[in-house]
Amino acid sequence: MEKLGRGIIAVNQGEGKVFISWRLLVTDPENVAFNVYRSSGAHLVKINKEPVIKATNYIDDGGDLSVSNSYFIKVLIKGKETETSTSFTLKANTPVQQYLSIALRTIPGYAPNDASVGDLDGDGEYEIILHQAGRGHDNSQDGFTDAPVFQAYKLDGTFLWSINLGKNIREGAHYTQFIVMDLDGDGKAEFACKTADGTIDGKGEVIGDSSKDWRNDKGRILDGPEYLTVFSGLTGEALTTVDYIPNRYPIDGWGGKGGNNSTDNKGNRADRFLACAAYLDGKLPSLVMCRGYYGRSVLAAWDFRNGKLSSRWVFDSKDGSNPYSGMGYHNLTVADVDGDGKDEIIYGSMVIDDDGKGLYTTGFRHGDALHAGDLDPSRPGLEVFGIHEHPVGPGAALFDARTGEVLWRGAEGIDIGRGVAENIDPDNPGAEMWFSGSRGLLNLKGERIGDNPPSTNFLIWWDGDLTRELLDGNHIDKYKAGRIFTAEGCVSNNGTKSNPVLSADILGDWREEVIFRTADNKELRIYTTTIPTDHRMYTLMQDPQYRLSVAWQNVAYNQPPHASFYIGEDMKPAPRPDITFVNPDQHSQTHK
Repeated sequence: MEKLGRGIIAVNQGEGKVFISWRLLVTDPENVAFNVYRSSGAHLVKINKEPVIKATNYIDDGGDLSVSNSYFIKVLIKGKETETSTSFTLKANTPVQQYLSIALRTIPGYAPNDASVGDLDGDGEYEIILHQAGRGHDNSQDGFTDAPVFQAYKLDGTFLWSINLGKNIREGAHYTQFIVMDLDGDGKAEFACKTADGTIDGKGEVIGDSSKDWRNDKGRILDGPEYLTVFSGLTGEALTTVDYIPNRYPIDGWGGKGGNNSTDNKGNRADRFLACAAYLDGKLPSLVMCRGYYGRSVLAAWDFRNGKLSSRWVFDSKDGSNPYSGMGYHNLTVADVDGDGKDEIIYGSMVIDDDGKGLYTTGFRHGDALHAGDLDPSRPGLEVFGIHEHPVGPGAALFDARTGEVLWRGAEGIDIGRGVAENIDPDNPGAEMWFSGSRGLLNLKGERIGDNPPSTNFLIWWDGDLTRELLDGNHIDKYKAGRIFTAEGCVSNNGTKSNPVLSADILGDWREEVIFRTADNKELRIYTTTIPTDHRMYTLMQDPQYRLSVAWQNVAYNQPPHASFYIGEDMKPAPRPDITFVNPDQHSQTHK
């Protein structure tokens, strides 16, 4: 995994107070402590009287905010200062605001949409890769779209590159799924997505034949070559391009919602794409590019090594008579469901093993929302919660991630459109479930234990306790407590899905940041909590399942990331993963 720095951030809270937050790392010993320093020109002062041991945040109420202040931390091991972090500078007279601002290179007619993060330059801190979306159309709609554009920015706003996918890639939620991960273990993340004739990389070089226009008179792209390209995360240069697997043919061979071979000559079902990264060999992440889910589903796993893509395996459900056909969702998730150190792909109502073979299917078919984690800490392993559109069978179900054993099912025969499972109520052990039509908050046995939460979309760890909050639109609510945060001047993405540009543990301690676009589409704002907490946990980005969840968060109908372990007031200490860190300027370090 990427070797992260401390991710220190300082925020002016007002009334002369500055909130400082930084990462605890998996490599830190249990008894690690920290000193916090403020540098104001030639004046340097340690601002904590006693070593900081309970958490990785601190409030400075003794600085002069009319001058520039730089904050950094030093690591204390057995009373001796060792590592010194990079610094975060709070400029003189910085206004009271809890966000970092990134001014965007705007494109007329475009708006910031989904984003991902990766360490593109190997410095231990994240950069942002942003999808700038123009006019788009859903698969069910005719019409011409604008070319999808991607841009990369550093957190200080520095612009890195732009990639234009060209007119032969359609714009819309189901076409352009992108993955940002360090695929070859060199300490720098790559950017990968489907490309076509006329794609222009970050160096201005064209992929394929720029003279080709494969759009038909309805604006649909039903012919022409399809490619998969890995780009340099640092420069946007196309590093390698191969044919996309599988191709779209036959156009009418991708089935319908019922799993039959419904005739579809418009590409509505053929052009349904998903993507993820997964540790299929337990060492380096593989790229998994997917096509189809209403009927035929194909998952193609690729390894990017030594600058080249090679096929690892291809899973193909083939036709409606196969029990793995028609099981896909508008999203997917990745987890090590059997504890062997290698990941499986939870593709809706089915799971594909690390070797590319079907592990099992529940047979519950297509749905819109999927959640996997240690939802029930009283049981060993992970659980999966999903909702379903199929009119026969459960509208919502909870099952064992390893075996597919159904633990609870409900809303029989009802088409359910939204659903979430997470620990939001400290009065109930484990996670809770709720969905459109659930008529209340349910425990893992399906018993009603409270009123409906105010939203059924995104989640975020934001305040000081260990239950998770509800992220919807541009605001955050706490179950039973109401609104606790609003990002004034910002808007959400993707219509009623109301999801942010990205939500992940990007900076500071283990709580999550949320990125919104401003209403004028000219700026990204990275919001961070300023609520102190006494809970100390290593950064969630060093939990492999959570890190991979952030990588696929942009895919189709965005879903929030989940950790591989249970987080709650009754939790056990977070298990420390067996991971190796890579850095281009240092030798690899292994932590077990």
